[in-house]
Amino acid sequence: MVLLMFVRMVLEPKAGFYENPIATLDFASLYPSIMMAYNLCYCTLVTPEDVRKLNLPPECVNKTPSGETFVKSNLQKGILPEILEELLTARKRAKADLKKAKDPFEKAVLDGRQLALKISANSVYGFTGATVAQLPCLEISSSVTSYGRQMIEHTKKLVEDKFTMLGGYEHNAEVIYGDTDSVMVQFGVSTVEAAMKLGREAAEYISGTFIKPINLEFEKVYYPYLLISKKRYAGLLWTNPDRFDKMDTKGIETVRRDNCLLVKNLVTECLHKILIDRDVPSAIQFVKNTISDLLMNRMDLSLLVITKGLTKTGDDYEVKAAHVTLAERMRKRDAATAPNVGDRVPYVIVKGAKGAKAFEKSEDPIYVLENNIPIDPQYYLENQISKPLLRIFEPILKNASKELLQGSHTRSISISTPSTGGIMKFAKKQLTCIGCKTLLSNSGQTLCSNCKGREAELYCKSYLN
Repeated sequence: MVLLMFVRMVLEPKAGFYENPIATLDFASLYPSIMMAYNLCYCTLVTPEDVRKLNLPPECVNKTPSGETFVKSNLQKGILPEILEELLTARKRAKADLKKAKDPFEKAVLDGRQLALKISANSVYGFTGATVAQLPCLEISSSVTSYGRQMIEHTKKLVEDKFTMLGGYEHNAEVIYGDTDSVMVQFGVSTVEAAMKLGREAAEYISGTFIKPINLEFEKVYYPYLLISKKRYAGLLWTNPDRFDKMDTKGIETVRRDNCLLVKNLVTECLHKILIDRDVPSAIQFVKNTISDLLMNRMDLSLLVITKGLTKTGDDYEVKAAHVTLAERMRKRDAATAPNVGDRVPYVIVKGAKGAKAFEKSEDPIYVLENNIPIDPQYYLENQISKPLLRIFEPILKNASKELLQGSHTRSISISTPSTGGIMKFAKKQLTCIGCKTLLSNSGQTLCSNCKGREAELYCKSYLN
């Protein structure tokens, strides 16, 4: 099995909310291009002793930033660079055919083909750095990453040296972030069109300083742009100066299933108000209203449900987890409806004794509704929504924690039992077959017609789990 080992090369981000366009410059097929440009291969790697014995002149070898030595292609072309050339040439053909294709099915096939070729090309670097694979060669993988880091730093220096007021430009350019194969630049201009023009100029100028086939491309503009930290940002993505394509997010809680739906809705709406509506005060007020609703128990229970996968039995977990403890508790109540290994376990956090741990307060949402058990709003405020909110607002507000998590909107707390309004009024518990999990229509049954005859086996398995 081949494991991809991508070592990230990152320029420290300058966190903040950027209201001027940010141009993004990307290296096309960075790792494969480095391997081709510098002829990195098993058969071109030489030791210092080999260089002396073979009397190789300096102009015939490449000394990598990590200290390794490879012979140049004019002496011997590597096998890996040849493979990569074929893969990337085939990908270019597939992408060219994709542009011409009209049929949706044909487009899907060609898109899948170019993506497969891209992954295959990247995996050539990956298997050289995976020590558990069949062909590890850390000299190659470390050389690739060291060249990549050098190229990112070289790009930053050239951008900030060339695009200056002394050089005849309106503003001094500033690189605000660099991640693996891309660099994000603030040219200081106020329009997307101007940022795109300067981005293309910078890409062309810097590409000319690299060995072929290494190529820096202008790809897109973010405007506005919220840079939170490494691998965490959000912004409106523009590839056309007339209209933005979409709101692009990375590393932000908008898709994670481990968070309750309230977090996703709250973060998404805040980003919409900040980036699309350009109305930060409205986003702040929305947060305050949501926190007030949560503490006053005006929140639909369906928004507070957290789900996590049950990957093994309770005894196999080293640390007690909320969903695992709940699954064990539900099995004692009713084995037919209890979750098994492989299922996702939905739960909410309810009020408990002072100092109680989260795993002691986890409960089945339907059981909560049936028994009018109060939820713990403070848990959701402190452990679910506060960190995602602060990540978004800290680059924007001077004292985000005080502004959002303190004040009159946090002083009124209601511990009423949850209502069955909203989506949760349609929720009901249904029996499932303990063998195949098919829904059962008869409440007196525990097995479906297909699993009948296997009672002893399935009951033993259910008991052991």
